[in-house]
Amino acid sequence: MSTGNDAVRPRTVNPLSAIALAIVATLGALYIVSQFLRNSVGVIAPNLASEMGLSPIELGFLSSIYFFVFAATQIPLGVALDRFGPKLCMLVCVGFTVLGCALFAAAQASGSLVIARALLGFGTASFLMAPCALYARWFPPERFSTLTGIQLGLGSLGALLATAPLAFATAWVGWRATFLGIGSSAALIGVVVWLIVEDDPPGAAIRPHRETLKESLAGVWGVIRTPSMGRVFFVQIAIYPSYLLVTGLWGGPYLTHVYGYDLTGRGDILFLSALAQVLGSFLWGPADRWFGSCKVPVLISLFLLLGSLVLFAAASPMPYPLLVGAFVLIGFSTGPLALVLTHGRSLAAPHLLGRTITLLNIGAMGGGFLVQFISGAIIGLFPVEAGTYPLEAYRLVFTLQAALVLAGIIIYFGSRNSILGQKSVLH
Repeated sequence: MSTGNDAVRPRTVNPLSAIALAIVATLGALYIVSQFLRNSVGVIAPNLASEMGLSPIELGFLSSIYFFVFAATQIPLGVALDRFGPKLCMLVCVGFTVLGCALFAAAQASGSLVIARALLGFGTASFLMAPCALYARWFPPERFSTLTGIQLGLGSLGALLATAPLAFATAWVGWRATFLGIGSSAALIGVVVWLIVEDDPPGAAIRPHRETLKESLAGVWGVIRTPSMGRVFFVQIAIYPSYLLVTGLWGGPYLTHVYGYDLTGRGDILFLSALAQVLGSFLWGPADRWFGSCKVPVLISLFLLLGSLVLFAAASPMPYPLLVGAFVLIGFSTGPLALVLTHGRSLAAPHLLGRTITLLNIGAMGGGFLVQFISGAIIGLFPVEAGTYPLEAYRLVFTLQAALVLAGIIIYFGSRNSILGQKSVLH
């Protein structure tokens, strides 16, 4: 692989070439599986709670353990991406994903569900980071944010599938058969990855040098010590976990307990939220070129996100148009993850790419674990009547998340900015 001392510039590929389009489509399909699995608990949460007798804290832990394992995997994954290449990492992870889907479908107790979710967190850990590493190797640097945005947008179709389509499938064949189908799809996509994906583009100069383990770990520390990386890391904790908290977990129970929606009704509204994130991922992706920086559009999205959480915290219960608008705004405002990764990538040395993006992903997924687990514990403190959590519990959870986003705005505002690929400071 290439290192920071390499004199040879790798060859890049036209993003519109046939092989490039085939690879982007395949990697996008793989990320669809990841997004479906991470968001699937939100719609079927009441079904799981009823069938398995799960308490609020157990439900929160079941959903959040995925993100804990996912986040814990990121640092070794970053080292593996830079040492062994993205393709091998993805193929190994596909195997664990198929195993996790099978175990989840066969689970008869909460413990088996938790183990299955943990396997799924490990298995899907590379399905965004490995494609990002491939895009950095295959395509010109100025296309990284756009291609990452496309990856996120395509993958977010999985979040769409985890809303109304999952509700329909659950009502039709049950959630167990649905997870078996997703596992089979993951296996098929893995075969396609094995057949057509390569770590480097055709004709690229391959350097024989491979870092030692000591050098790899030193690189992790180098990323951590990079100026402003901590600020970019914190904003990761604020943005995507907000979507995971609302659309990915408590949005379904909230719509049922506060507004009385059934499985189909809550699936329809969560579908709109997920659709807004898909569109947001595509629209925010190239925004660094529109604004001349990553920082400005990320700050805009943070303020939109703060406004949506304030609506959930202060205006509930809301009239239907405002309710749908709040869910749509949550989805749209949490779409600029490509910009955050691009910002972080611009701060660190090129040969630390894998470790940089995986470190940042710890913020997103580790934050998802924390907000889901803690929110489950908070809701569990309130009295439950006939299996229904009170509105006050949801309001408190949304208020605390709004406070986290506000802290993210304040911290991120002082970060070093990347203007058209060059480092500078914007205050």
